[in-house]
Amino acid sequence: MRLVIAKCSVDYVGRLSAHLPLATRLLMVKADGSVSIHADDRAYKPLNWMSPPCRLEEAPGVWRVVNKAGEELRITLEEIFQDTSYELGVDPGLRKDGVEAHLQELLAANPEALGEGFTLVRREYMTAIGPVDLLCRDANQGAVAVEVKRRGEIDGVEQLTRYLELMNRDPLLAPVAGVFAAQEIKPQARVLATDRGIRCVVVNYDKLRGIERDELTLF
Repeated sequence: MRLVIAKCSVDYVGRLSAHLPLATRLLMVKADGSVSIHADDRAYKPLNWMSPPCRLEEAPGVWRVVNKAGEELRITLEEIFQDTSYELGVDPGLRKDGVEAHLQELLAANPEALGEGFTLVRREYMTAIGPVDLLCRDANQGAVAVEVKRRGEIDGVEQLTRYLELMNRDPLLAPVAGVFAAQEIKPQARVLATDRGIRCVVVNYDKLRGIERDELTLF
């Protein structure tokens, strides 16, 4: 990971245009190629970013970050205060809380809750950047990557987007569709997911637990 603290202005040129005036900010370049710009006034959400796959072109005083659609994040650097890089290694991934882990387990046992005709291929399907919660097949035998959250927010959609970009490079899996499943999905996350072709599914944890209880009392 590369961390740069610099006085800069930022312009995003693409489907939407956005401008950040000159200020001191943190620029973060991750190993997956993503670039994000952060201020010091919020917990985690960047002011602007470019998700992978994208390329970073550096020239004196300016960075150009361009994605495969030709959209550009242009960072004009007036002064660099710090430029450091760290090797973080492979992250073991987020450990889900009890409800979220159980929700994943219940959906694995009842994949049709995600869509008619869904079948489970594997839980915790490993990719180069971490495990996808569920790999399923839909009614047409198409591959579907499912990310399961207790509360669905933008960072979960970003996480699934990165998985899908990698998985769709695998000719044995592609095309891979995406499903974002949660007990509650925030409106902003739903908008972002829809824009990226990811289907949102709100799941009822208590109802799924009831299915489990019924199954356990049949015999």
